[in-house]
Amino acid sequence: MSSNVMAIPNVQVGSGTWLEILHGWVTTVDHKRLGILYILYALIFLVVGGIEAMIMRIQLIRPHNDFVSPQVFNRMFTMHGTTMIFFVAMPLLFGFANYLVPLMIGARDMAFPRLNSFSFWLTALGGFLLYFSFLGGSGLYGTGNAPDVGWWSYAPLGAQAFSPGHSSDYWTLALLASGFGSIGTAINLIATILCMRCPGMKLGRMPLLPWLYLVMAGMVLIALTPLSAAQIMLLIDRYLGGHFFDTQAGGSAVLWMHFFWIFGHPEVYILIIPSFAFLSEIVPVFSRKPIFGYPVMVGAAVCIAFVSMSVWAHHIFTIGMSSYANAFFTITSMTVGVPTGIKIFNWLATMWGGRIQFKTPMLFCIGFLFQFLIAGLTGIMLAAAPFDWQLSLSYFVVAHFHYVIVGGILFSVFGAFYYWYPKMTGRMLSERLGKWHFWLFLIGFHLTFDTMHFPGLLGMPRRIYTYEPGRGWDTMNLIITYGALIQAMAILIFVWNLVGSYFKGTKAGNDPWDAWTLEWSVSSPPPAYNFATIPVVESRRPLWDLKHPEDPDSRYE
Repeated sequence: MSSNVMAIPNVQVGSGTWLEILHGWVTTVDHKRLGILYILYALIFLVVGGIEAMIMRIQLIRPHNDFVSPQVFNRMFTMHGTTMIFFVAMPLLFGFANYLVPLMIGARDMAFPRLNSFSFWLTALGGFLLYFSFLGGSGLYGTGNAPDVGWWSYAPLGAQAFSPGHSSDYWTLALLASGFGSIGTAINLIATILCMRCPGMKLGRMPLLPWLYLVMAGMVLIALTPLSAAQIMLLIDRYLGGHFFDTQAGGSAVLWMHFFWIFGHPEVYILIIPSFAFLSEIVPVFSRKPIFGYPVMVGAAVCIAFVSMSVWAHHIFTIGMSSYANAFFTITSMTVGVPTGIKIFNWLATMWGGRIQFKTPMLFCIGFLFQFLIAGLTGIMLAAAPFDWQLSLSYFVVAHFHYVIVGGILFSVFGAFYYWYPKMTGRMLSERLGKWHFWLFLIGFHLTFDTMHFPGLLGMPRRIYTYEPGRGWDTMNLIITYGALIQAMAILIFVWNLVGSYFKGTKAGNDPWDAWTLEWSVSSPPPAYNFATIPVVESRRPLWDLKHPEDPDSRYE
């Protein structure tokens, strides 16, 4: 790699007025600024979605509670689910992609900077449009005309007869806007990764993070298209008499389920594959070893993408599909665990024999490994049609899903924050606060979601507003709510760490972790142009080659 990328001075932006600064951020096409906008946007909605979750947990803390009305409760779980998937998880992962991918492949920006900006503002429009629904109509506790049909909006709940007014319209248009934004970002990522790699960076030398984001972007194009089509069909049903999902006029409510879950289950892998990417960059650095089985890691990600497109109907085993369909989706749902298990073994093999440094990013990655393994095991249980029939609408499924989303995706994202925050801001996050964040969040997570499996096994249905005492659920719901409160405390510590470290954190320098990918070769934060001279790479660890030319293990194909 060309050595002149090591000492690039940072470009200082003039202070200007607040209006000028705001105008610069709103009109920016710089991939780094857009990445930060995605992340800040997602963090705001993370707090909002967390508040909605706490409202639900307080309502369920004891039997016959009347903290909120049934309608408000329905609105809370609808808004919470939609927010966390579409306006927290997706923007967070796209934010890291925007910031890191061009830096890691030696490019100066994304392939289509204006499309990049347009995609972000479309996504932002979706979130703001959804929450504008709180201002419409009237409702207890100011919930206005917010949707109350669940984040899946099963037919016929979304029809005019069951959702009068505009609540479902807000939900539908919000998801359409954010979906188009996500598709635009996916196209941009694919074009950038395939066409803008620096000289010498063949696909076989590309870091795993861009590789896995390439797979994820391809899945977005395939999976989000049916969801957008279904949203348009729902609007036609509501206002033009289309009857796609109206069973009384020859339509099919089951058709909506298939459309939604053709998106909904690949979406889980769309979210988890970037989490795999974070681990694949963080674990080797803090194990002081190259990733074990690089080609196998890439192949496993591609296999997950292919197989995940054929597992959606395990969410709807109970609708009465044929035994052949049930058997097919049982087999595919279990098969997708094989390449996922390969990745877990590869990370463990990377750690084995390494000089592991238990810094905060690594702690979150280790937590991810343990929790994602449990999530996979309960997923295999639910993939078996007879078992799923018993627990399909119970809190067991809620626990499994949150084990994936929170125990897997959110833990890996926290690891990514602690790892790349120095690059984005030039400041280190506090290790002391980071470890408080990790341990409190870990304890709260397990109190909540480990316990949540058991009322599900005892028959507690999901989406329940209240319950009778003496059914064996009382103490467990109390523990679950206490665990959620501990997680909320951990999130507050995390936010305090982010804000405080930005102003008073230790200066990071260019390469605080002694890493080996290209983003660490430039200043922190990077200059507007990324690289003064486009780098030339000769291995998968170009920065390590430059720092340790005497190390024979640093050069490999």
